[in-house]
Amino acid sequence: MTSIHIIVFLPLLAALIAGLGQRFIGTVAAKTITTAGLFTACLLSWPIFIGFLTGTEKAYVEPVMTWVQSGALAFDWELRVDALTAVMLVVITTVSALVHLYSWGYMEEDPDQPRFFAYLSLFTFAMLMLVTANNLVQMFFGWEGVGLASYLLIGFWYKKPSANAAAIKAFVVNRVGDLGFMLGIFGVFWLFGTVSIPDILAAAPDKVGSSIGFLGYRVDTMSLLCVLLFIGAMGKSAQLGLHTWLPDAMEGPTPVSALIHAATMVTAGVFMVCRLSPLFETSQFALNVVTIIGATTAIFAATVGLVQTDIKRVIAYSTCSQLGYMFFAAGTGAYGAAMFHLFTHAFFKALLFLGAGSVIHAMHHEQDMRYYGGLRKHIPLTFWAMMAGTLAITGVGIVGVGGFAGFYSKDAIIEAAFASGSTYHMYGFAIGVIAALLTSFYSWRLMFLTFFGKPRWIQSEHIQHSVHKTPETASDSTGGYHPHESPLSMLIPLGVLTLGAVIAGFLFHGGFIEAETGKGFWANSTLYFNEHLMHAMHEVPLWVKLSSTVAMLTGLAVAYLMYQRSDDAPQKVATMFAPLYRFFLNKWYFDELYNLIFVRPAFWLGRLFWQQGDIGIIDRYGPNGSAALVNFSSRMAVRMQSGYLYTYALVMLLGLVAAVSWMMVKA
Repeated sequence: MTSIHIIVFLPLLAALIAGLGQRFIGTVAAKTITTAGLFTACLLSWPIFIGFLTGTEKAYVEPVMTWVQSGALAFDWELRVDALTAVMLVVITTVSALVHLYSWGYMEEDPDQPRFFAYLSLFTFAMLMLVTANNLVQMFFGWEGVGLASYLLIGFWYKKPSANAAAIKAFVVNRVGDLGFMLGIFGVFWLFGTVSIPDILAAAPDKVGSSIGFLGYRVDTMSLLCVLLFIGAMGKSAQLGLHTWLPDAMEGPTPVSALIHAATMVTAGVFMVCRLSPLFETSQFALNVVTIIGATTAIFAATVGLVQTDIKRVIAYSTCSQLGYMFFAAGTGAYGAAMFHLFTHAFFKALLFLGAGSVIHAMHHEQDMRYYGGLRKHIPLTFWAMMAGTLAITGVGIVGVGGFAGFYSKDAIIEAAFASGSTYHMYGFAIGVIAALLTSFYSWRLMFLTFFGKPRWIQSEHIQHSVHKTPETASDSTGGYHPHESPLSMLIPLGVLTLGAVIAGFLFHGGFIEAETGKGFWANSTLYFNEHLMHAMHEVPLWVKLSSTVAMLTGLAVAYLMYQRSDDAPQKVATMFAPLYRFFLNKWYFDELYNLIFVRPAFWLGRLFWQQGDIGIIDRYGPNGSAALVNFSSRMAVRMQSGYLYTYALVMLLGLVAAVSWMMVKA
């Protein structure tokens, strides 16, 4: 058994032991086994990644078993290990291992911890299956596996109606995207006669220019297949139109948000596009679609994040926006930059989510930032961790000198979009700069509302109802509540992720996006590396390089003026731009629109089939009708069974008369 077998299957084994054997081994053993399994997988993943980064590792495929042989469809279960896989391995196992450790403290009071840890490890296994897939069916297996595990994790607190509703919403919306993904896989197999990813990518250039009949029209074959595959990515990675599940998924425990919706599952769509990048390169139309959807998602989510008050929802919409950056980077052909931002984003977004969890833990599970304030004095370690995450996501740095993780990856995307030069890519560039400004504003707004200013938690009914007041504390400015720092099991992951948010960009930008080193790194994968674009993005004008920094400083300045220098400025701005504020607050009315177009008609149709079809027709003339007929017949038979001799004699006489009459008629 090789290290890649251990990395992939150890989380599955740990999940089975913790989930099925929890009654026998107990809570502590279940947590220990799953956490140890993930740290082992993490320790084995980093040498693989470093090996590809330094050029000592070469791509290879490890067989597991023969899987399917049915006519022309034949494929094995194989684990593909290349540079692209290596990046995802360290992202998945590192974040998952830290989330497991973090959950020891965060979920300490939950009575059902073994089930939670089993779900975490099961999710990790499914994600590892996805990124090591060497064929589309195996990828789809992992794709659906993370969908199932996310449903279980989002709805973990199943007695909470909002958690159940969020889990169902995530499951249903992802099924819409998965339909497109399945149609894409079917089309690819029909066209290429195989589901092997290397074989498909090798044959893709020969299919350029071909057409296919679809919905009564002749369309470009490669464009259709790539768009269908991208629809799957839109659902999994919460892109505009199929994004509505992501913010509601915050109903799950905070560690779930960090694992699924910051670093792993939502990046599956980006990974899939990059894995199949040579296929997407055969269709400029598909790339333009990816660019437009990604850029529009970036600006949409950023505008909604401006007005959210729930600390987790602000970060959730930030995730949606950052995924938009990754997609429009892929649409411009800068796949290396897209993967680099995926890599750095894993560190600083998981850090922000886990930091938010630490704040929520300190504030007795209050999530409304309006009831925070002044927390940097009470939870300083959490404050500095979230400060590092904020500096990373806003892209703080100095051109030509260096900066935090996001400074390298996000700026690379913006520069690549400008260097590409087409109208669609310039749209991505413009949106990227504007979204950078909005990202800076809502990120610093979160920091100012949470950690600066006067304590406001005395206004929180949730906190005050949870506080045991004494005459000495009831009258102080905090209402008797004093936030406390999180336990060590929660602070250690924050420290590790802080290190990643600070130095990951500086250490690894060369391997991901530099034309010279990146070409060698990505040569050991299926990723399409545009060396010309990588050269061009480093030669853009200085004002382009400075644009995101100026946007970041502008967002910081506006947030400081509104939330530090004035107490009523936010209310005045909201009143002045009331229609726009309501538009953003209602998330561009997507939920209301979908409720009107899809949900209500679906419920109406369901009630029609239920009341008129099932009850009115099927039950009435089927089981209920048959039962009624039998009941009626039995009552008639009972009446005839009187027990009197003259009754039976009369029946016999009537029968005899009927028989004689029938014989006379026949004669």
